[in-house]
Amino acid sequence: MRTNSILIVDDDEKLCALLRSYFEEERFVVYIAHDGLEALNILRNQKPQIMLLDLMMPGMDGFEVCRRTRQFSDIPIIFLSAKDDETDRLVGLNIGGDDYVTKPFHVKEIIARVYSLLRRTRGEVLQQTTSYMIRDLVIDKEKFTVLRNGQPIVLTPTEFNLLEVLSASPDRVFSRMQLMDKIQGGYSFEGYERTIDTHIRNLRKKLEPNPAEPTYILTVYGIGYKFVGGSHEEV
Repeated sequence: MRTNSILIVDDDEKLCALLRSYFEEERFVVYIAHDGLEALNILRNQKPQIMLLDLMMPGMDGFEVCRRTRQFSDIPIIFLSAKDDETDRLVGLNIGGDDYVTKPFHVKEIIARVYSLLRRTRGEVLQQTTSYMIRDLVIDKEKFTVLRNGQPIVLTPTEFNLLEVLSASPDRVFSRMQLMDKIQGGYSFEGYERTIDTHIRNLRKKLEPNPAEPTYILTVYGIGYKFVGGSHEEV
């Protein structure tokens, strides 16, 4: 049986203890850090599978921890914040976060979000072949990799899942709500639909030769997005 592991980063010791107790009941290996430097050290040495990251911490804040983490790891990151501010939410997603939860929250919801993101990271909800080619992209759902013309494209887990959902159904138009349900497991909060736009923008920057004139993922105004053309070939 696969052992799950999680890093909880928060300067609130009581909250960390509470989250630890719940995740240990779920048989997770739990690592705790109370500041950014400690978190980065654990990430490098212990390599947990997912991170809960508080936004407002003394010294190095959660944004900076995320930026530094993305220099060496694609670990799924869920931001925790007492600020229900859309600007902070968009900044967090822009710099590589995968989800954003505001305090106070129900611990069971956090656990559900963690499981949902881990399933998508591992490709457990994906079907059929594990690797396929569409246009000049090779998408491997088991290794969680994307190649364009043989060159690797580094995506966050949420970006990968978004690309996989869109490319699995070429030319099908998905609404923001449909994409949100597929990549976030149905867990949402007010304003979250618009954060899909942020993930799409980040994905285009990495995928498109000219993000200002996308050729892979097009906007269907008033509805949502679609992946343009191509058919699947097993590789």
